[in-house]
Amino acid sequence: MPRIDVDVKLDFKDVLFRPKRSSLKSRSEVDLRRTFTFRNSKQSYHGIPIIAANMDTTGTFEMAQVLSKQTLFTAVQKHYTVEEWKDFAAKFPECLEHVAVSSGSGQADLEKLCSVLEAVSDIRFVCLDVANGYSEHFVEFVKTVRGRFPQHTIMAGNVVTGEMVEELILAGADIIKVGIGPGSVCTTRIKTGVGYPQLSAVIECADSAHGLKAHIISGCVCVILGAGADFVMLGGMLAGHDQCAGEVIEKNGRKVQLFYGMSSDTAMKKHVGGVAEYRASEGRTVEVPYRGDVEATIRDILGGLRSTCTYVGAAKLKELSRRTTFIRVTQQASHMFT
Repeated sequence: MPRIDVDVKLDFKDVLFRPKRSSLKSRSEVDLRRTFTFRNSKQSYHGIPIIAANMDTTGTFEMAQVLSKQTLFTAVQKHYTVEEWKDFAAKFPECLEHVAVSSGSGQADLEKLCSVLEAVSDIRFVCLDVANGYSEHFVEFVKTVRGRFPQHTIMAGNVVTGEMVEELILAGADIIKVGIGPGSVCTTRIKTGVGYPQLSAVIECADSAHGLKAHIISGCVCVILGAGADFVMLGGMLAGHDQCAGEVIEKNGRKVQLFYGMSSDTAMKKHVGGVAEYRASEGRTVEVPYRGDVEATIRDILGGLRSTCTYVGAAKLKELSRRTTFIRVTQQASHMFT
């Protein structure tokens, strides 16, 4: 018999931060950098915990060059060749501490991952990314990668519940990607009816991960960090920039750029020749306004995050979740001019 969990689960749109008394005089006083030591790899990382998503359009070498200058991170998309990785590493070695090489969970993926890490030994992070992190095959794949690369920090996902966070950590992952279907160009929830409201998922998954001295990644920025996420991963917010892959075209008098989900028709036609007959597309292809250099957008994102910290009295980003009280709302903002 099907069962229903009647507990209310919340998403970003359901809450606002409650402002709190603060001793901060200016947003400039807020320290956004974090230092993490990872459970399984025993490696450390110091930087601003914002990651460009490992999508064709945003997880590019060009994005990594810009983000690394501000100690932000890039999960580089998995379709770069070994030779392209070697060329990037030779030209921009200073970026390597702020990038991860991405991989699926197939045998060919494993072989390519091994080839990249052998060719570019200074890469310290691996992002193992599948849509459904609940499969036994994926757990075994994480164990295999951990066995091959005991000192690399492994990101793995996607999952949305605490018990699976724990299983992936015990299998060897250090950082768990949380979320099924919340992305701006993802249609998994629509096509399959599967998912979990993201705010509740992060709160529950962070509790499980932190209990094992591990970490999690989610989307969004301020609310998710307040909810206990250690890193945020951005796709749509970074789309449409010079550093993104994809041609800028002019349409109806305005410049736009394609942005698409990695389970979309566009992505599958590009990489595997089309959608297999046993599958459905679970992603959108959209035209986003061209926004120029990503540096301006990064400044805006970081400015908003500093402002959040100031409103709740967090002098350091590390303090944000401890200073956070969310209030339930029926409306977050006025939409008169939107």
